[in-house]
Amino acid sequence: MKTIQVTQGSTQWLDLRRQYDTASECPVMMGASKYQTRADLMRQKATGITPDVDPRQQALYDRGHATEGAGRDILEEKTGEAFYPVTAVDEARKLLASVDGITMDDSTLFEHKLYSQSLAAQVQAGDLDPHYYWQLEQQLLVTGAEKVIFVCSDGTPDNWAQMEYRAVPGRADQLIAGWKQFNEDLAAYVPPAAVEKIVAEPVESLPAVFVQVTGALAVTDNFKAFDVAVRDFLANRLIREPKTDQDFADLDLQIKAMKAAEAALDAAEGQMLAQITAVDQAKKTKDMLAKLVRENRLMAEKLLSSEKERRKGEIVAGGVSGLKAHIEALTAQIGKPYLPAIPADFGGAIKGLRSLASMEDAVSTELARAKIVATETANRVIVNLAHLRAEADGLQYLFVDAAKMVIKPTDDFQAMVALRVSQHKAAEAAKEEATRERIRAEEQAKAEKAASDKLAAELAEANAKAELEARLATAQQREDERQAELAGAVLRQRQNPSVDAHHQAMREAVSIGMGIVETTMQADGGLTAKHIPVANVVPIARPAAPADTGGRVKLGDIAASIAPLSITADGLAQLGFAHVATEKAAKLYRTADLPRIYAAMVAHIEAAQAKQAA
Repeated sequence: MKTIQVTQGSTQWLDLRRQYDTASECPVMMGASKYQTRADLMRQKATGITPDVDPRQQALYDRGHATEGAGRDILEEKTGEAFYPVTAVDEARKLLASVDGITMDDSTLFEHKLYSQSLAAQVQAGDLDPHYYWQLEQQLLVTGAEKVIFVCSDGTPDNWAQMEYRAVPGRADQLIAGWKQFNEDLAAYVPPAAVEKIVAEPVESLPAVFVQVTGALAVTDNFKAFDVAVRDFLANRLIREPKTDQDFADLDLQIKAMKAAEAALDAAEGQMLAQITAVDQAKKTKDMLAKLVRENRLMAEKLLSSEKERRKGEIVAGGVSGLKAHIEALTAQIGKPYLPAIPADFGGAIKGLRSLASMEDAVSTELARAKIVATETANRVIVNLAHLRAEADGLQYLFVDAAKMVIKPTDDFQAMVALRVSQHKAAEAAKEEATRERIRAEEQAKAEKAASDKLAAELAEANAKAELEARLATAQQREDERQAELAGAVLRQRQNPSVDAHHQAMREAVSIGMGIVETTMQADGGLTAKHIPVANVVPIARPAAPADTGGRVKLGDIAASIAPLSITADGLAQLGFAHVATEKAAKLYRTADLPRIYAAMVAHIEAAQAKQAA
């Protein structure tokens, strides 16, 4: 708050007020004043011409100042706090507030109004008319105070009513928007021609109608002069295209004059008939003149009514078109047609008004009010859209109803945006967590299967090893038994070297059925046998060679399949498998031979194992 050291009511104070939009003008600007119209205030600010204060008004002002001082003293006694008059300004917004009192800590204001029963009732109910609360709203806005103690009194405790007024949310924004619109209208203001109080031009009375019938049946009248006057009036003076309030007032008075002429003609007829009945010609003349006047009067009445309605329609249509143009400009500023329909009752604004000037003023005030509402709504939409772009970039699909949402109060809109964004993020997080959990479960299942497969393989390997060891042990046992039997047979041969005995030993040796037996024919026809044992051999039958299917496998693939063991082309050749083709540097083998190759490898390994065991 910036305070100006100036005495309220002084010339310096009045000069200062002309530089700002004042709190006392605020109700007028908002179209809520009981004493002045918005159009009057605009004309006053545009021209700098203020109405003169008459003695009655000055006396009322003086009484108000006197009761204000007395009321301040009473309030200080009631509250125990001192209140000081101050004039404060808001330089940024060019607003001014002259308050009746403010506390030392700038927290509480004092505003005093003259006592009236209607105002006291409002204060007691805690519900002030806009005529009062707009001034208080600007005082709070300019000073930054927390509250206003609003008092109406006559300067005595007997007629005293007070209440606390605090700023109502949203009203300060409306006030700021109202002054902005007012000053925009003021910048485009074109002062109209001075409007004087409408007084109908006097209508020259038509000649008096009289009929006099003498006793000799002589009729004396002035119908011819009346005829000339009526026709001249209808042709030259009767208003047939009223345009201004002056025209409408003049036409209304002319209609009244024609009604009076009709009545005069009827009265003349009555006078005539009262004197004599044989006045046919005079009556016909009278009837013709009465009909002429009546028809034109009815035409004028119809014209007056229709033209008034037409001008009222034009005034209302001007308000409608002005609001439409304003909304179109705001929509272009927003970039999208997000503005809702702005209610404006131009027809209701002119209801009960008689003059065109008052209708134009009422429509202008209603138009300004609607523009303020539209501007306030557009500003809210712009703020909300900016917030939406900042907080929900890339998530516009969550706000398909944005057109309805953006007109909501900013706090409500931001809360809705935050809720939808947070719900979306939570849903996405839950979806991601579910995906991660599914992957973890799949990986765990794979690991468990791998572990199970490994365990099964290890168990199979252990079982195979145990089985092999058992078979080898059995084979060794049998070999030991054969060796013992062979040794016994040889011993028997030595003890009885006869051929029969030798043959029997050979048969016994051969009958053992294991190992390799070399036989040699001796000169005497006998046989000698040499047994070459192959211990621990588990014979594996080599399958017969299958038919060639045409499939080929690389040496590298065979080696990879038996890893960590390895085999070369020479090794395969030694096992009896030569390559059948080459592909660049790779040697190719028949795919159909793979089972025989693997069997040959196994047999070779088992043979090596048996040899080692021997």
